Amino acid sequence: MSHSPAYLSASPPPDGDGNRLLRAARGEVVDRPPVWMMRQAGRYMAAYRELQSRYTFKQRCEIPELAIEISLQPFRAFAPDAVILFSDILTPLEGMGITFELVENQGPIIDPPIRSQAQIEQIRLLEPEESLPFIKTILTTLRREVEGKATLLGFVGSPWTLACYAVEGRSSKDYAYIKSLAFTQPQLLHQLLGKLADSIARYVIYQIESGAQAVQLFDTWAGQLSPSDYETWALPYQKQIVDQVKARYPQVPLILYINGSAGLLERVGKAGIDVFSLDWMSDMAEARARLGSLAVQGNLDPMVLLGSRELIRQRTLEVIRKAGSRGHIMNLGHGVHPATPEANVHYFFETVRQSPELLRAASPAS
Repeated sequence: MSHSPAYLSASPPPDGDGNRLLRAARGEVVDRPPVWMMRQAGRYMAAYRELQSRYTFKQRCEIPELAIEISLQPFRAFAPDAVILFSDILTPLEGMGITFELVENQGPIIDPPIRSQAQIEQIRLLEPEESLPFIKTILTTLRREVEGKATLLGFVGSPWTLACYAVEGRSSKDYAYIKSLAFTQPQLLHQLLGKLADSIARYVIYQIESGAQAVQLFDTWAGQLSPSDYETWALPYQKQIVDQVKARYPQVPLILYINGSAGLLERVGKAGIDVFSLDWMSDMAEARARLGSLAVQGNLDPMVLLGSRELIRQRTLEVIRKAGSRGHIMNLGHGVHPATPEANVHYFFETVRQSPELLRAASPAS
């Protein structure tokens, strides 16, 4: 790649307010909901696919110039209120002694998978400065580029989800290996989760110190647990991370995402997070009632962006109306689908930006 960093041309949003997301995360009333999309940098963008054709996924995550450019592609195109670090949740694992491959269109492979006491004992505490120096380079540059125009988000995987990959060895549909470990050798799994939590807490702190203004924790697969198992295997280790981070940086918002979270909503706030990121399988108004005072993010079905403009506008405004004016960050309920037309993404962002006027126009005259 040439040494002419195109990312320096990042342009400010038309109503640029770099703190809108942070205020919403604190539960403040804002002029409109801040908006970004999970996986907003990626395969639906032609600019990304061009880099995808020339560099491996690991290179795109770990070469600063590439990761910076990819992180800023949607910022330049759609002016979201947040720019998120382009990376992978497994990125810190190698610094802990867990090797993996990222296979294009297949996902991560961990071979051999982590299933024995000896393997768990060999896992070491993450030293982010030593093993992840590129993360600091990426985040410090991104912070400089979006300062005052958008919030810079870091992100990490949460222990249960990271353990799912480590124990299963790859993506899974039934999580048989890790659930077998939980139900037959629980102390072994608790050791693994505790080690992951301590390292990920360090990683969150490192991202904050490198420029991240808020951090999203992805515990994507915690929705595969029953409520009682969630309280045993996921919640305590989410809280372990949050407690360690908040002891150092109490003002930095932490966002938690769980896919398939409908059965867990009364429990997720116990982790001490500031914002819960909701998937699309719960009604926003009902979820807000169940979440209490917790700020919320989401929750448009990503597949709506494959529909008509009328549908995108209707469903987007419905989510915003149900969420109310306080403590809501507009987002999708999962990552943007690779088949999504860029024009539809643009229309989604424009709809959110214009939502106060659109909702006023749609309300019955008093």
